[in-house]
Amino acid sequence: MAYDAAATRRRILEAATTEFAAHGVAGARVDRIARDAQANKRALYDYFGDKKALFAAVLERQLSHITEAVPITGDDLPGYARRLAEYHTAHPETMRLLLWEALELGDTQVPAEAARTRHYQDKVDAAREAGHVEDPRATVFFTLAVAGWAFAVPQLRRMVLGDGYPPERLQAAIADAVRALAAERDETVSGPA
Repeated sequence: MAYDAAATRRRILEAATTEFAAHGVAGARVDRIARDAQANKRALYDYFGDKKALFAAVLERQLSHITEAVPITGDDLPGYARRLAEYHTAHPETMRLLLWEALELGDTQVPAEAARTRHYQDKVDAAREAGHVEDPRATVFFTLAVAGWAFAVPQLRRMVLGDGYPPERLQAAIADAVRALAAERDETVSGPA
């Protein structure tokens, strides 16, 4: 059977996603990633370099998935927030990876920061083009915050909302919160009705 480099690379990324989401960069073990990917450590280093570069590749892959799965339209920020919450419900590892990145890198520059900044600028541009908000940068930032907070702190979500709070209800509440945020911003732009 011929060696399939693409399949090996994909298995490494999948195993690394699980490992990094559970343990962060510092706590992740290359041995476990290689074992779970059914690959040798040499392949991991050949394809990705060091552990930090592998983490960057994992995060880039996750952010690419979320961008494809949850496109933004600036005129429907509440719908975008709801779809983002649906995505985080189905893929909690993405938020965990972002949190590990924040914990381990703090306020220093992140890998591929320029490309990621352009990605977020596209969202700001979409909100600006819709023309419904005074400060599209802040509105997009707070939309992302509202959509992600429940998944960043699941313990707080559980304590405030309770164990049985349905995901669909949470997603609707997130959309309502962003709708209220956008409406408040609209009033600021146009003045009271």
